[in-house]
Amino acid sequence: MTLEALYQAIDGDYNQALKVLRVEKLLDKHIKKLPQNKVFASLRAAGESMDAEQLFESAHAMKGVCANLGLVKLSNAASDIAEEFRPGNSRSMTDEQVKAIVRDIDAMYQKAVRGIQTYTEEQS
Repeated sequence: MTLEALYQAIDGDYNQALKVLRVEKLLDKHIKKLPQNKVFASLRAAGESMDAEQLFESAHAMKGVCANLGLVKLSNAASDIAEEFRPGNSRSMTDEQVKAIVRDIDAMYQKAVRGIQTYTEEQS
C-alpha cells in the first residue's frame, strides 16, 4: 500500500497533508504516530464525563493534529466540539448531540488507526 492509497482508505486528503508537511517522508513519519497520540483518548473520556474544559482542550488539539495530517473530516468534527465548548461561547448542542459527535470522531479515528496499522505492517 502506498501512502496515497492509505489516505484514500482512511478518507484523508493526501494532497492537503503534503501542502502542510511538504515532504512525503515527513508525512509518512507523522501519520504513523497518530495511533499513539493521547488526545483521542482524552477527547473520548471528556465526552463521557462531559467535562467542558477538557472537551475544548482535547478537541482543539485534535483539530490541529488532524488538519496538519490532512484528516479533514476528523479535523472538522473536532472543530465542531471545540467551538461548542470554546470559553465564552454559548452552548447550542445537547449533551446527547455532543456525545454522538464524539462517537463519530471515535469511529473515524478507529478507521484511520486500522488503516495506518495495515500500512505500517506492509512497510515492514
